[in-house]
Amino acid sequence: MSRDRLAPRDWTRAALRALAEGGVGAVRVDVLARRLGVTRGSFYWHFSDRDALLKAALEQWEQQFTARVIKNLDDVGDPAERLERLIRGAFSDESVPGLQPALMAHADHPVVMPVLRRVTAQRIDYITAIYRELGLPSDVARRRAVIAYTTYLGWLDLGRGPDDAVPEVMPDGEAPAVIDDIVAMLLPPAG
Repeated sequence: MSRDRLAPRDWTRAALRALAEGGVGAVRVDVLARRLGVTRGSFYWHFSDRDALLKAALEQWEQQFTARVIKNLDDVGDPAERLERLIRGAFSDESVPGLQPALMAHADHPVVMPVLRRVTAQRIDYITAIYRELGLPSDVARRRAVIAYTTYLGWLDLGRGPDDAVPEVMPDGEAPAVIDDIVAMLLPPAG
């Protein structure tokens, strides 16, 4: 298959990496085409314009890193175990490093905003539902979910900073011990 016949997914993956590295402005057809080793014509085979690519990339991100994660966790019957797996997975594996902070930085962009709003709502609603299953009243469950999600966003932001500023969030540092503490703090006491 010719390199000029990349699949749409090749373009959306490249767009997500560019977005993570440099924000919305870094998602440029000519730059992505060079990175992928193809002509701009390959892009226009699949997308009408840059916003169509950005929308498709964000929908892929939503599907892969929210809907699929939720679906995979739904098989875990014990809500405490489900929440622990969610926390450990989220804090241990940033699949596209820098993507979530970049999206938050561009939350007012007209293509980013609706997807980010939807993903944030899905994630907080899912965490709230787990806390409800654990026996917390609805208002407390919602607050806990917001705290858990805020902690996650802060973790990602700190990971973008200088390695020596907060070495505890770096994967090769104390991160596993800090994640253990986060799990302990975010899980409600048993009983």
